[in-house]
Amino acid sequence: MTSPEPAVQAMLEGRRADTGRRRQRVLAALAEAAKDGSQTSVAAIARRAGVDRTFLYRHRDLLGQIHAQAAEPPTVPGGRGPAVSRASLQADLAAADARTARLAVHIRRLESRLSQVLGEQVWRESGIAGPNDTEQLQARITTLEQQVIDLELKIQDRDDDLAAARAANRELMAQLNRAAPANPLASNEAAGHRLLE
Repeated sequence: MTSPEPAVQAMLEGRRADTGRRRQRVLAALAEAAKDGSQTSVAAIARRAGVDRTFLYRHRDLLGQIHAQAAEPPTVPGGRGPAVSRASLQADLAAADARTARLAVHIRRLESRLSQVLGEQVWRESGIAGPNDTEQLQARITTLEQQVIDLELKIQDRDDDLAAARAANRELMAQLNRAAPANPLASNEAAGHRLLE
């Protein structure tokens, strides 16, 4: 195998050097984002490093590092630990997934209802008579749909209550983190002196 011409070799080396510099900028942007607690996403890191997002998608190891850092919970300014726990984020995600599944079921139900209405319209316009119990079945469907709507509203109310409780819990945890003494040994020692007096 013959070696490439000097001009081609110089282009290849220049491209490798440019790739290396861009990789270093991406790694530096990741480190800065971790340090200051700013958003970690493909777009944010690409913007911060001054590279195109396609560069990150071509380098799967860098993309994996971005996703891994994005999965970590954000830190409270001042380095006092996470503002929310991974478990609470997973619970929020599970609740969002459940809501998405409920909405998908609701959409399928609405599509089915639309199909029935359009079918009945075509049926009437074509002059074909329907079965004798159509009105009874339609009344039953309407009643059941109303029951479903009532249940969905109750579920939504409970979801809203749960979200409010989670928000209050996060706020209380943040207040507790802010109120925690800087030196627990000193506060324990002071409490001991008060007990002896």
